[in-house]
Amino acid sequence: MTQFPRDRFDDLPRVARVGAHRAQPRRGRGWITFAWWVLAVIALTLAGLFALSRLSDQVSFEFPVIGQTQAPAEPTPTEPEVQPVTDPSTLGPEVSITVLNGTGTTGLAGAVGDRLTAEGWPIGSRTNAAQTDVETTTVYYGTPADEALARGLVLALGFGDVAQSDAFPGATVTIVLGADSVPDA
Repeated sequence: MTQFPRDRFDDLPRVARVGAHRAQPRRGRGWITFAWWVLAVIALTLAGLFALSRLSDQVSFEFPVIGQTQAPAEPTPTEPEVQPVTDPSTLGPEVSITVLNGTGTTGLAGAVGDRLTAEGWPIGSRTNAAQTDVETTTVYYGTPADEALARGLVLALGFGDVAQSDAFPGATVTIVLGADSVPDA
């Protein structure tokens, strides 16, 4: 291996700047770098939150826009109230009503079904719902034409809400009894 004689360049300290016309580093330069990092983190966080609010319905952020005011909302016209069917004798033979017990109370669907049958409502099956922790009784109807029937059943029960759903295709109207239908002991 070739051996070179030592010269003045072999003994230079590693930290000294030699050979380039460099100025001394300015003081406080580290704060500028830190500020850029903080700004980048804030910008990325806001961009992520904005994207999350647009992609998911579960997260909603309202970002205020400076200088804009919202116009007052115009009142929406209310839909005409559907007149409930209160006379079960006007129902056709194709109407079927299912009563589901959505509580842990044994025999509730049968008791409510018997009461409605005694009043003349065409109750079909009475059974337990898949869930036993339903809080509010809901009368589900499949088509908008059956809403009047569902509202009439809510009046006959004396409690509950009405909702349109395709979850119960086996009956015209399905009553899912909730905790509000359990008689106080």
